[in-house]
Amino acid sequence: MVDEKSEFSGKSVLVTGAGKGIGLATARLAARRGAAVVAVSRSREDLESLSAEIGCRTLTADLADAEAARAAARDAQPVDFLVNCAGFTILESVLDVTVESFDQLMAVNTRAPLIFVQEYAKARIAAGKGGAVVNVSSMSAFTGFADHAAYCASKGGLDAMSRVMANELGPKGIRVNCVNPAITLTAMARKAWSDPEKSAPMLARMPLGRFLEPEEVAEVILFLLSDRASMVNGLSMPVDSGFKVT
Repeated sequence: MVDEKSEFSGKSVLVTGAGKGIGLATARLAARRGAAVVAVSRSREDLESLSAEIGCRTLTADLADAEAARAAARDAQPVDFLVNCAGFTILESVLDVTVESFDQLMAVNTRAPLIFVQEYAKARIAAGKGGAVVNVSSMSAFTGFADHAAYCASKGGLDAMSRVMANELGPKGIRVNCVNPAITLTAMARKAWSDPEKSAPMLARMPLGRFLEPEEVAEVILFLLSDRASMVNGLSMPVDSGFKVT
């Protein structure tokens, strides 16, 4: 039984993409479990709202900018745990994907997590401490969705890179895992999948018969950070209703 108020008492959790969706749900859940949260988002308004709600420290940064990402990652230290949740998608086919959109997706979805892990791991190693990282990927890392060429590449790259991180940082006591959600009903996704005709084919591939809520993904993220997952390292964890096996 998880103690809602003390599981992460005395610990700190850095969450990127904390202004909305899964990142927001993760920041809220971490705070409820007793953690001090450091929240990163490009939206100052979202961060102000979150800070008023849970009393977290906030850092505003556009993670598409490598220097801004590096500065935020350094300013956030020291923290006990890291959740890389910031990400977005652009719908373009293989024939239509532009260099600009490909580079933007790789910058935010793949390069920014690398930068944050680098700064986090360096700080933990210098302090002689272990830790845990969760990189929020997607079922798109496993599946070649049409019109998601760059997005699938960015998430597939994140999963592969996370396995390297787990291999290299594990001996330093730092675990690195991914979570790979299916369609999750963030505010944007609710609008995108509100049409029953559009959502029906996708739901037909989900044995549990519904899309995910952000809070359900946050629960898995917090589990992977916790001591309950002390021997889980290098995992890509589907949180997808069984989509991957249909």
